[in-house]
Amino acid sequence: MITRRLLGALAAGLLVLGVAAPALAGETQIAVAANFAEPAKEIAAAFTAATGHTARLSFGSSGQFYSQIAHGAPFEVFLSADAERPTKAEQAGLAVAGTRFTYAVGTLVLYSATPGLAGPAALKSGKFQKLAIADPGAAPYGEAAVETLKSMGLYEQVRPRLVTGSSITQAYQFVATGAAELGFVALSQVVDQKGGSRWVVPEKNHAPIAQQAVLLNPGRDSAAAKAFLAFLKGPKAAAIIKRYGYRPG
Repeated sequence: MITRRLLGALAAGLLVLGVAAPALAGETQIAVAANFAEPAKEIAAAFTAATGHTARLSFGSSGQFYSQIAHGAPFEVFLSADAERPTKAEQAGLAVAGTRFTYAVGTLVLYSATPGLAGPAALKSGKFQKLAIADPGAAPYGEAAVETLKSMGLYEQVRPRLVTGSSITQAYQFVATGAAELGFVALSQVVDQKGGSRWVVPEKNHAPIAQQAVLLNPGRDSAAAKAFLAFLKGPKAAAIIKRYGYRPG
């Protein structure tokens, strides 16, 4: 076993040689809203390259994650698709007070795999069989989709044609596989998609999709968890967030 005395001697030797002793790398468990999956993967890779720490990502709906966290799931960081659930986690004593912040502001789009179809005219015409949305009770993008339809005066008209995914990922899959001709998804999911058609929903049609992060209680003493949140606030993460169609918080 390497003793503390030996570790100290090794560190001192490195300093004598003008080499900084690297901090011990750690691992952190992160719950990530499904809409943020792709940028989160890139950010996690950049984080590891910069710090040596590893971020283990799990993806799902924000509502499902909150329920899991409330029942003791060992996540250390929560990247929600809204501000409501991180706030609730903080208020319920599930998160570390003062660590919550907006890391991205999302953009809702109406998407179709068919060129020229996605747009307000298609919604008004009713010339489609299925419209996919994420579960509005669990996914903020689904809630924004319902708000958009109501603001356009179309919700009651299209409600019989709605197909609801458990997360924004499943809503996108419905459209990508042809199970629905149209779907409300996150811009990040289709920003690099070739073909098809999309309509960026005006922000006035729904409440802002302010996506917040928070340090959860299991990560209170985790250097890796704290380092990830600090990295998420930095310029490298901001560049990735912008590239996927979000506004950095």
